[in-house]
Amino acid sequence: MSEIMDSIRARAAKLNKHIVLPEGNDERTIRAAARITEMKMARITVLGNEAEMKKLCPDVKFGGFDIIDPKTSKKTAEYAKLLYELRKAKGMTEEDAQKIVLDPLYYGTLMLKADDADGMVAGAINSTGAVLRPALQIIKTAPGIGSASSCFIIALPKENPAHDLYGENGVLVYGDCGVIPNPTEDQMVDIAASTAKTARDVCGFKEPRLALLSFSTKGSAKDPLVDKVTGALQKIKEKYPDMIVDGELQADAALVPRVAKTKVKGESRVAGKANVLIFPDLNAGNIAYKLSQYLGGAEAIGPLIQGLAKPVNDLSRGCNVEDIVSVVAVVALNSQN
Repeated sequence: MSEIMDSIRARAAKLNKHIVLPEGNDERTIRAAARITEMKMARITVLGNEAEMKKLCPDVKFGGFDIIDPKTSKKTAEYAKLLYELRKAKGMTEEDAQKIVLDPLYYGTLMLKADDADGMVAGAINSTGAVLRPALQIIKTAPGIGSASSCFIIALPKENPAHDLYGENGVLVYGDCGVIPNPTEDQMVDIAASTAKTARDVCGFKEPRLALLSFSTKGSAKDPLVDKVTGALQKIKEKYPDMIVDGELQADAALVPRVAKTKVKGESRVAGKANVLIFPDLNAGNIAYKLSQYLGGAEAIGPLIQGLAKPVNDLSRGCNVEDIVSVVAVVALNSQN
């Protein structure tokens, strides 16, 4: 495990956040709940039938984490009413709400909405769409944020010479790499704000320095694709005047001091020392994180969903127990205001 993930887990343990795991019919989820409880990293509630869980994992120590069955919970009727009130304008009936609340993904999301939990982690046996749908319907985005997005934490290995040269001790944050295919200027503003928050809260960056990336540096090329990035920069400066951000920058100008001196005229708090990279579209972001992972040997932690009013994060369906533990730690840190 990387140093950054060790740090994330350690800092999460200090917060004692309450995280709900709705996939109680998955063995990995149950074992992760027991592991997290043993580590005292978070308070855990698993959704599902306790008897079935014990049959699935007879060797697991139960009792340290809570188990709630939506079919028998005293809160189910209250959550059904809450769901109806939230969705009746969209045509949901009370009968619909009473059925839908029994879905653990909806029940868990309603726990967050009712402030009965701080975050949720799912996706071991459910698709990304199934996990995010109730979150977008019920929790919605954080105040001032119009669009949810994602990011990756990129941790370069110590043996890579780039480790000591770039980011924060070889750690950078890339956004967006998994949600918005072709963001508008306003969506780029949301991505920048959300990724800066993730860099602070999850990675512990004291000073996120955001580079808005492009194939152009400070007017070296003219194109509508460049105009979108410069337009986003102006809007970011207006909305978040204290954010340390610059653009448009090519990747080398953002990361390499020697190149920044050549390409960027005038003062820049970002050029040559960026630790957060904001990509102009999903093509660039997805390609960049995979190249960093496979050619650079970096650990790519994510995708981390960001921009929601309360944190919900998706898992890969190929995840293992330790993956779930790590994502729970990230969600705990992301639940900070």
